[in-house]
Amino acid sequence: MPPFMQVFHAQAYALMRIVAGFLFLWHGTQKLLGFPLPPPPVPPFVINIAGPIELVGGLLVMIGLFAGWAAFLCSGLMAFAYWMVHGTQALFPIQNHGELAALYCFVFLFISSQGSGIWSVDAVRPKT
Repeated sequence: MPPFMQVFHAQAYALMRIVAGFLFLWHGTQKLLGFPLPPPPVPPFVINIAGPIELVGGLLVMIGLFAGWAAFLCSGLMAFAYWMVHGTQALFPIQNHGELAALYCFVFLFISSQGSGIWSVDAVRPKT
């Protein structure tokens, strides 16, 4: 890590967590609410299972409330999505268009290992 960025480690992590959660929750609103675009043609079980996980999980990660657990669930969802949707088409993400699912999977796995961090609800919540 460049020395000048080391002092901003916590802020950079918080921004990554917030942006990843924000971007992910829109996949859930698309599936559940048809906003901002109608959902792609997928089986109803995908809408009923993935939609709530994306919406609620993305929101929890974004605000930093139980972000570690929410991110772990989102990471698993994206691993499952990669192998069930993209991995059956071809092995490599560049061939099967699964880059986004793979990237979300590992970003959320990293967030699950780090927790909520600064700029989060967990940071200001009373510890019990």
